[in-house]
Amino acid sequence: MGLYLKKKLENEATIAVWKITETEEELVRLSSTPTDEMEEISYIRSESQRKQRLAVRALLGELFEEKVYLSHHDNGKPYLENMVTNISITHTEKYVAVILHDEEDVGIDLESLDRDFSAVEKKALSEDEIDDLEDERRNEQLAIYWCAKEAIFKRVSSYGVDFAEQIEIERFRPRGEGELEATFVGKDGYEEEFELEYMTFDRHVLVWVVGEC
Repeated sequence: MGLYLKKKLENEATIAVWKITETEEELVRLSSTPTDEMEEISYIRSESQRKQRLAVRALLGELFEEKVYLSHHDNGKPYLENMVTNISITHTEKYVAVILHDEEDVGIDLESLDRDFSAVEKKALSEDEIDDLEDERRNEQLAIYWCAKEAIFKRVSSYGVDFAEQIEIERFRPRGEGELEATFVGKDGYEEEFELEYMTFDRHVLVWVVGEC
């Protein structure tokens, strides 16, 4: 399948999604993965996880004319060694997605709606957010909450974030796509306001955030 979606946003960010339908061997040929990273991938026991890593590489190949060198900070946040572009990455068994911006910090998260998100209610939601849950599309709403909080977590790059206490998502009704408002409260009490966007496709939820309000 390859490139599933590429979209330039009004805030100059780019989001892109790759649907994984290729064999591992096909992804190796498509990805042009540097030798040292290819060796690292070869130690991953799960074929699905190896394919996800290779698909990220293939997707980056679609987005950049020259080869990019992907690395990670100590906290796991990805960065491009030879580009000033900020990047965030997410993946499931069927899709990988990235968001890019030349100036602003970014965050993105993707989840399959075939997962059961009931545990999110207890471990990641505040009492107000739990009160806002609707029975009709509860699992989808929980998935959007989780993706939104993960995207903000990736954007702020802080250690030990308590999703229930430090990230508050304003009330929303799940739709095919939409916007979310959120507040992140640092451990020093400093607050940041965020506007996020989300979309659903093929039983998946994708949420992203760029900069802050």
